[in-house]
Amino acid sequence: MNKYIDIYKNELLNEIVPFWSRNSLDKDAGGYFTCLDAKGNVYDTDKFAWLQGRQIWTYSMLFDKVEAKQEWKDIAELGASFMRKNGRDENGDWYFSFTKRGKPLVQPYNIFSDCFASMGFGALCKINNSDEDADIALKTFNRILERRNNPKGKYSKGFPGTRDLKNFSLPMILCNLSLELEHLLDKSTIDGLIDEVLHEVMSVFYQPQSGLILENVHHDGSFSDSFEGRVVNPGHIIEAMWFIMDLAIRKNDKALIDKALEIAFTALEFGWDQQHEGILYFKDIKGHPVQQLEWDQKLWWVHVEALVTMAKGYAITQNEKCAVWFEKLHNYTWKNFRDAENGGEWYGYLNRRGEVSIPAKGGKWKGCFHIPRALYQVYNTLEKVAEPAKI
Repeated sequence: MNKYIDIYKNELLNEIVPFWSRNSLDKDAGGYFTCLDAKGNVYDTDKFAWLQGRQIWTYSMLFDKVEAKQEWKDIAELGASFMRKNGRDENGDWYFSFTKRGKPLVQPYNIFSDCFASMGFGALCKINNSDEDADIALKTFNRILERRNNPKGKYSKGFPGTRDLKNFSLPMILCNLSLELEHLLDKSTIDGLIDEVLHEVMSVFYQPQSGLILENVHHDGSFSDSFEGRVVNPGHIIEAMWFIMDLAIRKNDKALIDKALEIAFTALEFGWDQQHEGILYFKDIKGHPVQQLEWDQKLWWVHVEALVTMAKGYAITQNEKCAVWFEKLHNYTWKNFRDAENGGEWYGYLNRRGEVSIPAKGGKWKGCFHIPRALYQVYNTLEKVAEPAKI
């Protein structure tokens, strides 16, 4: 596995980061452009709150953990100043999207705008010691906790009381966000939240019969035999398991690490496309047709997060099955998502056969986050393999 360390580090520092530093900065109005074509040209100037927050986090993380380069700190501040000025409504909730100059376009219906704003400002205040940014991160985080039982609030399309389901995405994100904000939270708060999200992920959404995690369940945790209730997103499961392993290390819980790896392997085997390779986006747990027309696409974040999970699993446990899956994922991901012709950032969307379906490097949903974070996590994790975590 050591052979991958330099490969991933070089790709992060000499390809991915320079691409975003060169092409995404709006030095006129502030913030970041994320709608970038194959060569890095801006094809749409709308800005999206969760991608702004994610890029603030990425550059703050790079400054904090890789090298204290003033350029990276300045880039993080470029996004933060735009978001401080334009990001929130009167309740402190973060809009979903903006015009180039920061006029709100879409109401704050999506709590993940708040999650990544909190994550971004939480990382930024580590490197600039700003009380204002720490306050933004904490107030946003507390507002997330207030809204977590009804994330969309008045913007929800569902009719109340008929089929009230809760979604896996928020407890999954909170597994990671709780650790990202640990430096701002008191120990009792963080411990209580970690126990709560672990229960949600591993006891409520996890289905022992299949060994998989569902995207949606009834509020009491019971199964809903419906399109929404049957859907499985293998990528979400696999990504969540490296969050769980991080929490397990914090809790010194070897059994939890083993369980997380078991679930990750099950999700990989369930989601792997035996015909064309790669991980399918959605499947129905009962094998019925799924409602998502994009069910058979192969997405960038799914594959790079799976690489992180297998790297962490190997580093912690030395389980050779992790190494086998890592190499299989590496070969598919680097062959199909990486743009060997233009360099820089990778493509995000492939069809089932592994061909690029959208020839762009960023857009409304893809920005400067999953790939740089994954590359950093992989090489940083594998550097520690010689001294595995003692559990």
